Amino acid sequence: MVAVGGDPLALPEVGLVVVPDWRPGEGPLGGVITALAAHPDAAAVVVVACDTPWLSSATVRSLVAALDAAPTVHAAVAITDRLQPLCTAWHRSALEQLRESFLSGERRVHVALAALQVIDVVVPAQDLRNVNSPADLPD
Repeated sequence: MVAVGGDPLALPEVGLVVVPDWRPGEGPLGGVITALAAHPDAAAVVVVACDTPWLSSATVRSLVAALDAAPTVHAAVAITDRLQPLCTAWHRSALEQLRESFLSGERRVHVALAALQVIDVVVPAQDLRNVNSPADLPD
């Protein structure tokens, strides 16, 4: 597993490879672009926000399977009660369009997705509960 940005000393201690963010501090779209660019031989890359500790392997597999089943689609996006753009399986074909969106000033993933062919994948909401502080964790 790879972390885009973050602490290059601490993250390897928990088993993550750190890839420097292409445009640090400029929003999540740059992180998605960094992740895709860092894996040039991968047909698909799953990018997930770092604050979703309950994400299941079944959800990741369902995103990848949906992307594999739709060869003309750029991305398979998780959806619960709403679109979850920071839990997406990306096809490499999306990279150049995402870069163009970024270079034209866009920083929001959900807006960049609107210009692509995507498929929504319904996933369990509990998989994407996020943790923003220690208070969000169970006792």
